[in-house]
This record gives sequence, structure tokens and C-alpha cells, in this order.
Amino acid sequence: MFNFSYQNPTRIVFGEGQISQLATLVPKGAKVLLTYGGGSIKHNGVYQQVLQALAGFEVVEFSGIEPNPSFETLLKAVELVKAENITYLLPVGGGSVVDGTKFIAAAALFEGDPWDILAKKAPVTQAMPLGCVLTLPATGTESNGNSVVTRYSTQEKLSFASPLVYPQFAVLDPTVTFSLPPKQVANGVVDAFVHVMEQYMTYPVNAAVQDRFAEGLLLTLIEQGPLALKDPQNYDIRANVMWAATMALNGLIGQGVPQDWATHMIGHELTALYGLDHAQTLAIVLPALLQQQRSQKRAKLIQYGQRVFNLQHSDEERLIDETIAHTRAFFEQMGVPTRMADYGIKADAVDALVAKLEQHRMFKLGEHGDITIDVSRQILTAAL
Repeated sequence: MFNFSYQNPTRIVFGEGQISQLATLVPKGAKVLLTYGGGSIKHNGVYQQVLQALAGFEVVEFSGIEPNPSFETLLKAVELVKAENITYLLPVGGGSVVDGTKFIAAAALFEGDPWDILAKKAPVTQAMPLGCVLTLPATGTESNGNSVVTRYSTQEKLSFASPLVYPQFAVLDPTVTFSLPPKQVANGVVDAFVHVMEQYMTYPVNAAVQDRFAEGLLLTLIEQGPLALKDPQNYDIRANVMWAATMALNGLIGQGVPQDWATHMIGHELTALYGLDHAQTLAIVLPALLQQQRSQKRAKLIQYGQRVFNLQHSDEERLIDETIAHTRAFFEQMGVPTRMADYGIKADAVDALVAKLEQHRMFKLGEHGDITIDVSRQILTAAL
């Protein structure tokens, strides 16, 4: 196990009815910018609960943050923050709304071109405080310092990370997920699953706690994910999915172990060029990547197959084949197709995607830095 230093400052407030706690979670006297997406929170009662809890606070609203938050849209929010002298940010929604608001928090106090935060990895030295109310379990952004933003004018999807944009609190009420469309539920489960895999599916470093924790999360998602589609009003199922998605990327299982993240980097280009949902891109890339990197990931693939899918073949190559097939089958079971052709993307897309990877200098991806541009091309070709 590698050396590590771990601290997660986000307070999790979990359970039914906990949106009411906003009255004490948001600092007294704050002028709040309430950010959200397309307005679904007004149809499922969340918006009303939030405003009721914030009675007595001065609240300004900013809506329209996209499923892949747009740099251009977020800059409008930054202007509103400055014009209205906002002192606190409160995203209410899924991962994109929270990610977008993290960028607002950093950009509002950034001296210079805010695009540099993403494109040039300019250091974030200050950020506005924020909390969040999560309505879609998926990304884990509610308790980490990561954010991904898309600039549609240039077809670029880039990320930044800073401890300064950790939400101070995250309210997680599983009942607000009851009304989610099946596609969003499925995407959320796949997203969380791949988050675990990016931190687990590398090579052994004798981190028994992290491995077993990761395997427990994978098993939970495999068991509970399909049930969430079949029984969408079941509180216990929704609670387990919501908590698993948070635990998948709050930093805990990634401490002291190597991490990959190549699936995400390649997947981002699919979203930027073709508009696919984030989870769809992960479902496309991961099985092909596992096949391409099977020798480098051999020990972990065998462990994963044995412990998560209960495969016991003496022929290790066959076991690895079946492990990858089971992974693909799980995504398909959740209703998330796993090949580019399923989304109408043809073979000529590979050149365009590889060009974007080159533009963004994705020359040494993966836990070994051995996923070169040529290897990425092979992965994308296999994912057709």
C-alpha cells in the first residue's frame, strides 16, 4: 500500500426529510445562489422543499445548467454572482449541476481567464463556499473536489480538481430519486460502477481494505442497480444505490492504491464530439480497455472475476474473458449499450476521437502510463 494523507471535509446529511436541515446548514445571513438544471426539481417537490428550508435567506436563482455543464452557461452564472454580491452557492440537482457550480465557485474569484482553470490547469487559490442537495446518485461529486465542464464551441470536455471546491455539506434524500427516469438511474449506476473500477482495476499493492471495500461497492451496485429499475419506489434500494455512488468517489477507496482513469479520459472525447451521456461513454470504453490491457491488469482481473462474479475456472485466460463479458453484460442489463455502433457512431469516428486525445495531450494514460495514442486507437477501434 502506498503512503497517503486523507481528509474529506464534506458533511453528509442522509435520509428522508433531510432537506429541511438546510436552514441550519447554510450559514446565517448568506445571500444564496440556488443553481439547478432544466427544472425537474420543480416537478418532484424538491424545489419547494429547498425554498421552504431557506425561508429567511435571500435567494437568487440560476437555472439551465446542462447535463454536461457548459462553460458558456456557467460564465453567465459567474456574472450573476458578481452582480448580485452572492456569498454562498447551493446547487440542487445531479452531478452536472454540482460540477458546474464548483466551477462557478472557482471562476467567480479567479483572476484571469476562467478557461485557464480547465485548459491550463491554472491553480485555484480561492473559491466561494458551497453546499449541495443531490437528486441523482452517480458521480460522487457531492463529496469530492472534482469537476468536469464542457466548452461546446470548441468541443472540449475538461476537468479540474481543488480541495477548495469540496461542498461543505451534501444533503442526500433517497426519496427524491423515486421519480428519476430509468435512463438516469441506469446511467448513475454505471457511472458509480466505473468510478470504483478506475481505482480498483489496476495492479495489487496489498491494500486489502481498499480492495474489499471496492468489491463490496461493486457487488452492491450489481445487486441493487437492476432492482432500482424494477422497484423504483423502494426506499432501501434507492438508499443503497445513493450511498454506494457517494462512497465510490469520495476518495476513500482510492487512498494508497494506483488509479487508472483512462476510461474517463477517452470517454470525455465521445461526449464532447458526439453528445453521449457520460455513463454511456464509460460503458463503451471500459470493456474494450480491459481487453486491451488484460496482461497489465491480469492479477486484478482474476481477483475481480473470482470475488465479484464468483468465477472459478482453472483456465485463467478463460476466466478473464468471462470476467470482461460479465462486466459488459451488467451494463447491458442496466440498459446502457456498450458499443459505439449502438449509438450510431461509425468507424470514421476513431480518427476524430484520436485527434482530440492528441490535442489534449493524452499521451500516457492508465496506471502505468502505457496507454499511448496508438493504444487508445486500438481501444476505440475495439469499442466500435
